[in-house]
Amino acid sequence: MTLPVTVLSGYLGAGKTTLVNQMLRQADGKRLAIMVNEFGDLPIDADLIEAEGDDLIALAGGCVCCSYGDDLMAALAQMAALQPPPDHIVLEASGVALPGAIAASLSLMAGIEPAGVVVLADVGQIDGQLANDYIGDTVVRQLEAADLVVLTKGDIVSAEQMARAAKTVHAHSRNAAIIKASQGHLPLDVVLHPSQVSTPQAGKAHGNAAGLESEVAYPEMINEAQAYAKSLADRMDVIRAKGHVITPDGLQTVQVVGDSWEVHTAPQNAQVGVVIISLKQVALA
Repeated sequence: MTLPVTVLSGYLGAGKTTLVNQMLRQADGKRLAIMVNEFGDLPIDADLIEAEGDDLIALAGGCVCCSYGDDLMAALAQMAALQPPPDHIVLEASGVALPGAIAASLSLMAGIEPAGVVVLADVGQIDGQLANDYIGDTVVRQLEAADLVVLTKGDIVSAEQMARAAKTVHAHSRNAAIIKASQGHLPLDVVLHPSQVSTPQAGKAHGNAAGLESEVAYPEMINEAQAYAKSLADRMDVIRAKGHVITPDGLQTVQVVGDSWEVHTAPQNAQVGVVIISLKQVALA
């Protein structure tokens, strides 16, 4: 049996605590193990705690939280020895840790299945962090390691600032999917399996991944394909979209990835329709 492990990263104050608590509230029978460097690094909501020990906290629904300190391998072995074992481990890295190095270490461990790296980025702080001489390199390396970047705290900034932050993040994490979250509300399986969001399986749409859904839209005559593409890019739930639409200038191809979009002339014999991959709706707690 192998234990899937997702690395959760992001600079100090990016919103990891909020996201983890929401994940625990969505667990719905899935036994999650949350691993933190020190218990004080990740405050768990009091109503989720059932019992506390020296190095292990029992949480609601069969979930647990443990501290790994300086010995990650020993802590992972402890998690694997639990009866019953957890269904999935979320390894919350410290705000200044390099998730790429952690993920590389996990790939060398027997019985561990790396599930990907999730990096949180505070849209109000990311530009300043990247420009900072002391922490900029750390933040860049965190973004470069990401399979999925979650833009946080977008509800307290302008739409222009959100768009600017998304473009900044994309420049440093070109292989990652970029999505937005409000108060940590995301489908659980999207966070647990970030590589499924960033890398489609051969012959399958992203919508086959848990937490995602796909649809084919057949819009009527589009006066401006660029405005249509931008409207998809502005949606909080859309991760990717690609297809062809009818315009007064003929068929146009639209492509959307996160907040980025482009439009160009469709190839000959292109079929009308746009495949839209989006997050499933999550009920707010």
